[in-house]
Amino acid sequence: MVKIGIIGAMELEVKELKEAMTVSEITKKANMEFFEGTLNNVPVVIVQSGIGKVNAALCTQILADLFQVTHIINTGVAGSLNVALDIGDILISRDALHHDMDVTIFGYQLGEVPQMGRREFPADERLAKLAKEACEKVNPDIHAILGRVVSGDQFISGNEIKEKLIQEYQGDCAEMEGASIAHGAYLNNIPFVIIRAISDKADNSAEMDYPAFEAAAAKHSAALVKELVKHI
Repeated sequence: MVKIGIIGAMELEVKELKEAMTVSEITKKANMEFFEGTLNNVPVVIVQSGIGKVNAALCTQILADLFQVTHIINTGVAGSLNVALDIGDILISRDALHHDMDVTIFGYQLGEVPQMGRREFPADERLAKLAKEACEKVNPDIHAILGRVVSGDQFISGNEIKEKLIQEYQGDCAEMEGASIAHGAYLNNIPFVIIRAISDKADNSAEMDYPAFEAAAAKHSAALVKELVKHI
């Protein structure tokens, strides 16, 4: 039976989803609240992980161990690294990687986790396709593309680091949780997709743009997720 784990780092990113679901049980674990029930008649577990890669990884493992979820959706906001992605647009993950992993001194690729045998964690192709179709249905005026999520424990708000993430990693958006969720889902053999609404340009204007656009961006992501779960 399908049971979908839905992770948002901040309350803003899961609030609308929790309000739309029918809750049967709330479980507290690792300072997180896991809301179990149904969303559009589909079994789900919705959780606010907290910000950053460690919180996201812990949350993913709890969903795997305690709730035995069959799929994981990570919803939230991100900064754009792609000129084709403007504020308000949506990036659906093709893959994800850690931009703050550097063990190149031992011959690993920049961003590659040692002994993993890979740098990128690929999203489930079917979930990504369904997410794009769901976006086109519920957000017809929103531009959505498939691309690469790059994650690190850093809010990207400067042109220099932004250019590095584009040149070194070919990233399409930057944020702080997706790669850890992808990493955890990959290790547990759970299909996943990351959905990121663009809240800022990850440059010198990010500090001003993010507060202004994060609420609208999160709302678009939530609408997409509510439609997506019906088709998994």
